[in-house]
Amino acid sequence: MGKEECKTLLDALNKVTACYRHLVVTVGGTSDSQHLREELKKTRKKAQELAVANRNKLTTLLRDKTASKEDIAEYERLWVIFSTCVEFLEVDMKKTLEIGQEFPLNVPKRYLIQSGMSGRTSAVAARAVSAQNMKYEADSNIDVTDLKELENEINQVGEMMMEMEMKVNVANWTVEAKQDPGAELKSTISVGASSVGMISVNDETKSACDPTKVLAGVIFCVFLFIAVILAVLVIKLS
Repeated sequence: MGKEECKTLLDALNKVTACYRHLVVTVGGTSDSQHLREELKKTRKKAQELAVANRNKLTTLLRDKTASKEDIAEYERLWVIFSTCVEFLEVDMKKTLEIGQEFPLNVPKRYLIQSGMSGRTSAVAARAVSAQNMKYEADSNIDVTDLKELENEINQVGEMMMEMEMKVNVANWTVEAKQDPGAELKSTISVGASSVGMISVNDETKSACDPTKVLAGVIFCVFLFIAVILAVLVIKLS
């Protein structure tokens, strides 16, 4: 039961972290707005809540002395995935802070990315955060207050990562994956490679045996032979 619950929490964290990364890309662009900044705030807070829940659950499971070796190996694998999600979240939060400081909303518009696209981004965040959590309160001073809050949250995430390393000693390089890297893509790649090879071979065969090209080559050789004979006759007659 604990394993399945942990997987569910981790899956939710993974989705919300990916959603946050997707939203960060639009900061400083033509879609940037107060609404986007509020979505980022709501999404990162949701991600932090899930991160704390994952940390508490996994820490308890990894410290369970009665767990079997197979269960411990699975918990360590989940821990590596979890720590990676938290690292990505911290990186994206830092990126949001840096770009938000360079491109505040309370100054004349100057976009980092001139994509030519604009529009709402609430649909993206709604996929990770439930609809009832997508109600925002207007904050005219979001540049100052939110960036300060974001800076504090970045420090909290960093402290949480350090605390995680102190409580649970799981080295990433000691955890074995369940399958080889890219195993799910091997069949597709092999099929694609063989298809490409067959296409190239077929193209070469077709190009070499094309009747039109063969006929053109024969005609060219005949005209060349006639031209050589005429040139020799002209030289002898002269």
